[in-house]
Amino acid sequence: MKIAVLNGPNLNLLGVREPERYGRATLADVERRLGEVATELGVDLECSQHNGEGQLIDAVHAMRGRIHGAIVNAGAYSHSSLALRDALVGVSVPFVEVHVTNVYAREPERRHSMLAPAAVGGVVGLGVYGYELALRGLVATLNAPRT
Repeated sequence: MKIAVLNGPNLNLLGVREPERYGRATLADVERRLGEVATELGVDLECSQHNGEGQLIDAVHAMRGRIHGAIVNAGAYSHSSLALRDALVGVSVPFVEVHVTNVYAREPERRHSMLAPAAVGGVVGLGVYGYELALRGLVATLNAPRT
C-alpha cells in the first residue's frame, strides 16, 4: 500500500514559524516519525510539501492510479480552495485532513474547511502527533473489510 503525505503552504517552516502555536518539531521530524510508523504498518510513504496552490493540485493529480490514500495538511488552502478539493475528489484517493492547531478555536475564517466534506476523516489540534494518528487511521480504514 502506498500513502502520500501532502503538506501545503508554510509547513516547510514547522519548528520555526510561531513555535508557541505550532511547536518546535520540523517537517523533517514529522516525516521521519511517519516513516517509522509506515514501516511498522507495512506501507510505503511518499512525502511532499508545496507552497503554491497549483503545485498542490499537480501533486494530487500525480497520485492518480498509484497512491492508495493520502494525508493532507493543506494549511490555509484548506479553508479556501475548491480547486484542491475538486482535485482530491477527481483522483478518487481517500484522504485524511490534518491540522497541527485546533482550527475551530482560531479565527472564524479558519473554522470552515473546503476539504472536510470530501475527507474520510480529520485530525485537528493534536500538534504534529496528529499526522501519526491520521496515518494509523487511514491505513486501518483502507484495510477494513468492505460491507
